[in-house]
Order: sequence, then structure tokens, then C-alpha cells
Amino acid sequence: MKNIILKPIFQILVLLIVLSGCEDKFTEEYLTLEPVYLSYKDFREAVKSESTHSLVKPGKIYYKDNYLYINEIMKGIHVYNNANPAAPQYVGFISIPGNVDMVILGNVMYADSYIDLVGIDISNPANVKEVTRLKSVFPYSVPPYDSNYRLGKVDDTQGVVVDWKIVKVRKEIEQTNYQVYPIYFGSKFTEFSLSADGASNGAQQSSAAGIGGSMARFGLIGNHLLAVDNSTYYNFNLTDPLNPTNESKIGISWGIETMFLSGNTMFLGTQTGMLVYNVTDVTNPVFISNFWHATGCDPVVVQNNRAYVTIRGGNRCGSLVNRLDVLDISNIKAPSLMRSYNMVGPYGLGIDDNVLFVCDGTAGLKVYNAADPYLISENLIATFKDINAYDVIPLGNSLLMIGKDGFYQYDYTNLNDIKQISSIKVVK
Repeated sequence: MKNIILKPIFQILVLLIVLSGCEDKFTEEYLTLEPVYLSYKDFREAVKSESTHSLVKPGKIYYKDNYLYINEIMKGIHVYNNANPAAPQYVGFISIPGNVDMVILGNVMYADSYIDLVGIDISNPANVKEVTRLKSVFPYSVPPYDSNYRLGKVDDTQGVVVDWKIVKVRKEIEQTNYQVYPIYFGSKFTEFSLSADGASNGAQQSSAAGIGGSMARFGLIGNHLLAVDNSTYYNFNLTDPLNPTNESKIGISWGIETMFLSGNTMFLGTQTGMLVYNVTDVTNPVFISNFWHATGCDPVVVQNNRAYVTIRGGNRCGSLVNRLDVLDISNIKAPSLMRSYNMVGPYGLGIDDNVLFVCDGTAGLKVYNAADPYLISENLIATFKDINAYDVIPLGNSLLMIGKDGFYQYDYTNLNDIKQISSIKVVK
């Protein structure tokens, strides 16, 4: 009788185990972004001059010895002879895969190329040549991607990621309480992704080096290239320009977006505030102070005892705040807010004496008299609309401006009649 009862119970248990095993798996079909690779060998042999290349996605700008350099995001650098600002002459294109930032010291341009730092002889800007390279000094990173898709796995042994392709995936996966998909976390590029005495024009400082804009992450102090990424400070010794050395790599913060150098003081724009460091010893930056603000993307420029900071909200930047902050830095150990001004969606900015230039995104370029820091919005000199403004370099009487739509040049000799004198439009 006992065996008769146990036998059906045993059969039921076996059946339940079998059925549960059959239900543990199911098939799902979805779209994913798979990486497109460029081998390490190919990207490290790609630096070269090209006679022409369309301006499609302009990024950062740099200026030296009447030459204008415009970054084509992740592709390289356009070179123009700007001796006649009314008619810049196209010289050529420097192909640099993965490029976002640049500085020039003497006749050598130093630029990022994905994970490498490359040195390029630009003595003849129309026919450049790579003269040095430091391999794998920057973090492995990936291009921007559409977050509406799942991200495929990245294999960094195959090379650098140069693009994404949409692939339909059909696969059998284990059923769980929640689904886990492989996501690669790499350094993100800027949306487009500096010398001795204080600059008088609020752009990066001019010397034997050139001049960069407020969105820069590269800068120069003497024979040292300073650079920052999201969380790390780098110092490269360029004393021997053809044999640079990586002297320092120090984690100093997080959310770093821009760097501005004034004398031996480094101002970092981060997503949560402005950080100030003493870089008298470039191998070891020493923290001085900070000024915290609402979360947002944040470049900074400095002139005399004032710092000008734009704060931009939006999806990537983490808030809805869009404003200009003017800070008193006469006591560098305790920066204080003088006044804030509402903006639409500000990016880069520049200051030349009392003239303040603000790139307010889709609201265009705005020019202010900033003599009275408490009345800047009441002293709007001019607005140039119908352009999507990104960054500027004031040069004394002329202004270089880059935007999503292209490059623009203005003559502000007469503040009552600021004129656009030339432009280089994006090819759509």
C-alpha cells in the first residue's frame, strides 16, 4: 500500500522538474549597436595631409601665427591661412583618427588620437608629418552612441571603435527576474569633447604656443602639455619636442569638462562646479579651492579678479539650469558669486577687457559690456542669431567663433557696429 502511494508522487515530481526546465528559456529578437573597429596598426598609420575634406562636424578651434585650426570631430583638423580674416584660405586637412583636442608649441602640433598622443610637424601646414607618438596614454574610449539601442560588447583587443552599426539579434536567453545586457562604459567624448602670465582676452593664453578656446582640455605651461579627461590630470614634458614623456597621471576629480590656465593657476570646469589648482609644480597640482553650483556642463574663463562660468542643462548635463555666473576670485582661496544671469543653453565664452562674448547655443552669439559685473544683462551690446554658437577666441579686434553650423569671424573694433566679416559653412 505504501509503495502504491509513493510511486505516483515520485512521477509527479519528475514531471514538474522536466516542465520547469522547459520554461526556463525563451527567444528574444531586438536591435543592438555593434562596434565597428579600426585596427591599432591602421589608426596609428593614418596621420597624413589631405588636400581637401568637407567641414561636417566642427569641434574645437585653435589659432597660431595667422593660421586657423578647426577640429573635425573624431576625424582630424582643417587648416586655414587667416592672414586676411575677410577671406580665410583653405590650406588642407590633417587626418588624425579620434582627434578632439590640440595645442601647438613651436612647429609641432600635439593632438589626441584615440588612446594616443601624437606630435605632428606643421612647418609646412599643407604637408605635415608625424614625428612622435606616445601610445596608450589616454583611456580607451568609444564614440557617442544612440542610447535608444542596446549596446553590444566591445572587444578592445580588436582596435579602436570608430562607429556603430545596427544589428538585429535573435537569441535564446535565460529567463530571470530582470534582463541584464552587456554595456560598455568608456570615456565619453565632448559633444562636439593655455602659458605664463594672465591672458588679457579670456581665451587660452598666447605665447610661442597658440591660443585655444574655453572648451579646451589641453593647455601649455612652458614646455609642458597639461591635459584632463573626465577624472584625470596628465602632464607631458615637451622639453625635447620629438621625445615627449608622460611625467604625471593623477586622479583629481570627476566630471571634468574644461581647463583654463592663468599663470600658474589651473581652473577646471566640472559638472558640479569650478575647481582651482596651483600648478607651479606641474608634476603635482595642488588644490586651492572650489565653487560649487547646480549640476550642469561648465566651461570657465578668467580675467584679473573675475571668473566667468556658463552652466548648461539638458539630458547629458543633468539639470535644467542655464545661466552665466560671475565670480569674484580676488581671494582665490574662497571664490564668491557676484551675480547670475539666465541664458538659453550656453556653451563657450571669452572675455576681452570689458567685452564679454557668450555662445548661447541656439540663441546665438551674445556680446556684453561686462565693466559692471552686476549689470551685465542690462548692457547687451549685440546679438547674432540664427547660428548655433559653441566656442570663441577673442583676438583683440577680431573674434573667432565656431558653431554647429560652421565657423564665423567678426570685427569688433567698433563695439557700436560689430560686423561679421567671413564664414566657413558646414557641408550638409
